[in-house]
Amino acid sequence: MNAFELLDEWPVGRVAAGVILPDRSTQLYGDPNDVFELASITKPLTALATLIAVEEGIVGLDDRCGPPAATIRHLLAHAAGLAPDQRRLLTEPARRRIYSNSGYEIVADAVADASELAFQNYFTEALVEPLGLVNTKLTGSPAYGADSSVADLLVIVGELTTDNPRLLAQSTIDEMCAPAFPDLAGVLPGYGIQDPNTWGLGFEIRGLKRPHWTGSSNSRETFGHFGRAGTFLWIDPVAQVACIVLTDREFGDWAKQRWPAFSEAVLTSL
Repeated sequence: MNAFELLDEWPVGRVAAGVILPDRSTQLYGDPNDVFELASITKPLTALATLIAVEEGIVGLDDRCGPPAATIRHLLAHAAGLAPDQRRLLTEPARRRIYSNSGYEIVADAVADASELAFQNYFTEALVEPLGLVNTKLTGSPAYGADSSVADLLVIVGELTTDNPRLLAQSTIDEMCAPAFPDLAGVLPGYGIQDPNTWGLGFEIRGLKRPHWTGSSNSRETFGHFGRAGTFLWIDPVAQVACIVLTDREFGDWAKQRWPAFSEAVLTSL
């Protein structure tokens, strides 16, 4: 894939990438089993584990959780009104999109309490082991503390895009990747105020956001996440393409032009 030539010039120490094409074939760059910190790409994985708990009847999306009147659904969609890194309420639920690490930690605590397992153990038993992931571990916060590899993330992406998912009902996957509380404005970290700032349950949705870390040709329906560790993952259901890039350099100005340019090159190479 010609787009991979752009990665040769990135100012990073290590980089690995994987692209799933419309015919379901996979293109790789670098070592797919090289392990990287995911940072906030951990959040979609935590959301997946939580939704497995929902389907198992351990918790419910509309269970009260965290702040008064907030639910697990609010917390997964960054719509509970919590501060970014404190369990402190800034506004009422469903009033503003406030990107919150603490919200994901509250959700993980709820799953741990209801399942009577440490969330790290539930994460492993519900998500890692059934999918046969070999490089994925939750070692810290359920908001940003996982490590993984391109190979493992390709398996997770495959689970989200197959016609026959193993872990979740298709209706649950559809709900995860659809706008939740869709009209809320808020700050997209690194990219400023977005109105609306559209999110699903664990995934950010591109929608009408400008500027953005995906390519200008990515559809509005594109969903994914990026992490401070210099990592990103997106799935474009219109183009039927998925893209994963993991690096060892913290997100910053170096990424703001290179990430969209790479995504654009992937889409225009089809």
